[in-house]
This record gives sequence, C-alpha cells and structure tokens, in this order.
Amino acid sequence: MSDLLQVTDLEVEFRQSGEGIVSAVRGVSFRIRPGETVALVGESGSGKSVVAQSIMGILPRNGRIAGGEIRLNDPVTGTIVISKLDRDDRRMRALRGNRMAMVFQEPMTSLSPVHRIGDQIGEAYRLRHRASRTEVQERTEETLRLVGFPNPRQALRSYPFELSGGLRQRAVIAMGLICRPSLLIADEPTTALDVTIQAQILKLLFDLQQQFGMAILMITHDLGVVANLAREVLVMYQGRIVESGPRDDLFANPCHPYLKALLHAVPRFREDNRQRLVPIREIASEGGQLLSRAITPWPADGDRAGPLLSVAGVSKSYHGQRGGWFAGPASAGMPAVDDISFTIRRGECLGLVGESGCGKTTLAKILMRAITPDQGRVLFNNRGHQIDVLGLDGHALMQWRQRQQIIFQDPFGSLDPRMTVFDIIVEPLVIHRVGSAEERQALVEDLMALVGLERQHVHRHPHSFSGGQRQRIGIARALALRPDLVLCDEPVSALDVSIQAQILNLLKDLQSRLGLTYLFISHNLAVVDYLADRVMVMCQGRIVEIAPRKSLFCNPVHPYTQTLLLAVPNPDPRFPLDFTQLGPCRTSDPGAWPAPFTIPPAADPASRPRLIDLGNDHWVRATKELTSCARA
Repeated sequence: MSDLLQVTDLEVEFRQSGEGIVSAVRGVSFRIRPGETVALVGESGSGKSVVAQSIMGILPRNGRIAGGEIRLNDPVTGTIVISKLDRDDRRMRALRGNRMAMVFQEPMTSLSPVHRIGDQIGEAYRLRHRASRTEVQERTEETLRLVGFPNPRQALRSYPFELSGGLRQRAVIAMGLICRPSLLIADEPTTALDVTIQAQILKLLFDLQQQFGMAILMITHDLGVVANLAREVLVMYQGRIVESGPRDDLFANPCHPYLKALLHAVPRFREDNRQRLVPIREIASEGGQLLSRAITPWPADGDRAGPLLSVAGVSKSYHGQRGGWFAGPASAGMPAVDDISFTIRRGECLGLVGESGCGKTTLAKILMRAITPDQGRVLFNNRGHQIDVLGLDGHALMQWRQRQQIIFQDPFGSLDPRMTVFDIIVEPLVIHRVGSAEERQALVEDLMALVGLERQHVHRHPHSFSGGQRQRIGIARALALRPDLVLCDEPVSALDVSIQAQILNLLKDLQSRLGLTYLFISHNLAVVDYLADRVMVMCQGRIVEIAPRKSLFCNPVHPYTQTLLLAVPNPDPRFPLDFTQLGPCRTSDPGAWPAPFTIPPAADPASRPRLIDLGNDHWVRATKELTSCARA
C-alpha cells in the first residue's frame, strides 16, 4: 500500500526576538498510509503541533521549514511536495481544507462567535467547489447529520454559544469533513471534554474513518485515547521522535525511558490508591515549616460538633431574562443544583464527578459564598463550633473565608498577568491583615519551596512559568491563609499527563503534611480514584450516588455511574472501549433512566427519588421501591 503522507527528516525553526533561532522540530520522519490512524504523543512543547502546522502550511510567520520534506500522495491531486510550497500558494490553499483538514483543540477558538454554524461549515465547501447556496446548505446539513447533530437543520441557524461543548467539537469536525479530505489532523480533539462526550467523539472519528476511508493523524497526550484509536504510535520528546511502532508493541514493551515514564505517570483504576504516581520529573517540596507552625491545632474534642462541612437540601435555580418591555414574563427557573445533601469529614478527600453543566462549579460557588442558594443549609465545623455559613455577613464572613480556599481550573486565567508571583501569593495575607511585612515575606518564600518552586523566582510574572508551575502558584496562594478545607475545581484537567502526576502527588503530600481536607471536583474518574476517599456522582444538578472510592468503582449501582465508568478510556490496548455501548444515548436524561432511578420532569416532589442507604456508607438516588436486584 502506497503512503498517503511522507515526512522525511523534517526540521522546523523559529526566530525569537532576543533568543535568536530556536529549533522546534529536529529530524522528524514518519509516514501515514491511506485509512490509517497514527498517534503523535508527547508533552506540551515537544513539537507535536508544530509538525501539524508544517503539514497544513500554517506555521506562524516567524517559523519556517529549515530542512526535510513533506510529501502528500493524494489520489485526487497526485503527488505534491508540501514543504516546497509557500503558505499562500494557490496549490497550498487548494489542498488546505479540501484534501487535508485539521480539527483544533479548543472549539470556541476555531468558531467565529458572530457567524452561524451553517455559514461557517459551508464556507469551505462553497469556496472550493463554487456551489450554489442550496447545494452548500444541503451538503452542510448532510455533514452535520453525519457527525451526530440531533437536529441538523436547526443547527444551521445556531451560533456557537448556543451549543454544548460536545456539539461545538462536532461542528469543528464537520467543518473539517465537509470536503471529504484524505487526511484529517486532530490536534487534542478531546482534551477539554467530559469522559462521556470524549467517548462519543472517539466513536464518531472511528465511524467516519470507516465510512470515508480517510487517514487520521491524532495529536494527543492522552494515552487512553491512543490505546483506543491508533494503530501506529509516534512518541515525541524535545522536537524528536524517540520511539515509534505498532500501538500494541509500544504499550506491551516500551523501550525508551521517556515512553516508560509517560506510561507510569498515567493514573489508572487500582485496588490500592496509596501507590504514588511516577512523574517524569519529581517536585522537590522542601518548605512548609512556617506554614505548619502557623496552623492552629485542632482541639481534642473538635470533631464532636460534627463533620467539617455539612450540606443539606441546597438548591439553586436560574431564571431566563425578559426580552424587553413588551415581552412576556421571564422563563421558569432552571435548576442548577437540586436538593444537594452531603458531608465532608475532616482530613478526607471527597471526589465530585460529573459532566460539564451538571452543577459542580455552581455547588463550589455556593460553598464559597460566591452565590446564594434558593434554599438549604451549609454548616462548617470551626474547631468545635458550628457555623451557619449562609447566615454569615460582614466581619464574621471575612473571618470564615480564611478557613476555606479554592484552587481554580485554569492555571493562567486565575492569575493576574500584571502581578508578580510574590504579589499573587501575598495578596490573601494582605487582605486579611495576617502578619507583618517581614512575616509575610518569609511565609511566601516558605510556600514557594513547599510547592517546589525556587524562592528567587518570586518576582517573576506568571507568563514566565509553565502550566504546571502556574498551577503550583495557585496552590500556594490557596494555602497562604492555612485553610482547613480546599476546594479543587478541575485543577489538573488542563495539564499534560506527566505534569498532572506532579500536581496530584503534591496535593496528596500536602494533605498529609498539613492535615488538609479536599473537595476534589473533576470529570476524570481515574484522577478521582487516585486521590479521593469517597466519591460523589452528580448529574443534572442532583447527587445520584455517593460511596467509598473502592465500592463505587467496583460496584456502581446507578445507571449514570455505570455509563461514566464504561466511557473511561483505559491506557491499555487489551481493554478497549466498547463503542457499541457508547453511541448516541440518553444517559444524562433522568427521565430515560430505568426504574427505580427514573426522575420524570413533572414528578410529584413527594414521589421523586431520594438518596437511599445501601449500607457501608453507599448511597444511591432511587425510589423507595429499590429492589434487592438493583442493589446487587
């Protein structure tokens, strides 16, 4: 079989002001056959996306192909040496989007917010085929149907902000497929998606490849995705291919130390979560002495006042706005969280999992007093004294905020780019008037060492640090006030697998050294399995199951929990995803769940399912008619 794409000794360099010439890709060679899936694996900064940009002819203006050759052997256009074409060459423009297409990582940056989905997808076909408006609309609607839009005709008139994350990604895939290319380059297409949506996108790519016979170059750092979709694997490190070969061989017998390290850094479901992850580079955590001495000891009888945090019957709904002076009344309230009740014990890590939009972050904001719920109670055990969190105001609220802090999802967006690291970490201490200037200086340096950062770097700005280092700055800021409870809102979802392992190990070490309690919010179940003691599953604003970690992952009872576990890609080719069970489904629709878990939209509140104790601290939302069969 002849090769569709041949990359031979590719060299790419960038001219950086003040740094001269930077070599990003060095001597990369590989090939892709028609209809084949090849995965390009490596950390951020390894050169994966630069290779893709070189193939597509979209390198930044300061970048150039310094050596080597990229050859496309397409049955329609014949053989073309892409590396010799200018980015604005007529032949290059004819290839781009037509015979070769690319799906980018973040769909909202790939889609124009001011143009309708139908116009954006159809534009590529209209420009290259000079088709009529009717032909373009028919082709666009057909492509939207192929990628799984439930109502393609309605989607034509929709704007990106009206679509969910999964549908936006499908729209970007439709944009790449409308001209039926021979090669599709998918650059981290599932990184920002929930586990169930990710599984649906992987199935979609697999089905489309079978239907059109196109080749796929999958760029990713997720080894679970690689194990389920690729046949050939290229491992990239610092601009070079360090190992390549058939997927099964590389997973069964990795040879290069970098690939071995990547495989060891991946969190997996395991019986014993006390076994540490093995990151490629360990964090040298040396500080913490000042912070440990500053923490007020917990009274011997402090736990008699109850769990550290108790949440009972919390609900929050949002109402649609009126369309103007003469519009009708505002729409009925849409529940963001509905009758949430749980406890967090001192010293434990409670995991909270669920899809985007299920209410996880809304719940965290309620616990932080960033928004006020419609009803419910939140009680906090402040060293033996119960505090009604929702009733606090003024000075009492200010004092309580020291006891609870949050680590945000985006390690860059949560840090002010105009502030130095010192200013970022010291800010909570200044606001709450903790210590003198000298004591704050010493504590900031102690926190820097605690999270594995150099003390002398405190006067740098956030842009000078990598994503993992920025997340460690966020952790240091959250710990500055010596909180008892830390809310971790997707703190590793934006990080590479090796950096993720560093942060997870750090969080575990800090919990042990400082006696911290975590509410760990994530959609990555393997990460939650590694860190959590108990796990809480959330869907459509409701808690549907709570159980100890081992019990939940070994014996899930609720159908939604079972679906979440089925959708987790295992970084082992011997245990692939069962795509037959992951097609278009209604697992997130409470009205479609089987009895006794069904929640009809207009059900009488008295007869709606509630959390039922199955024993051994295992709870599931169901009606009181939950049978022994369902319990098993």
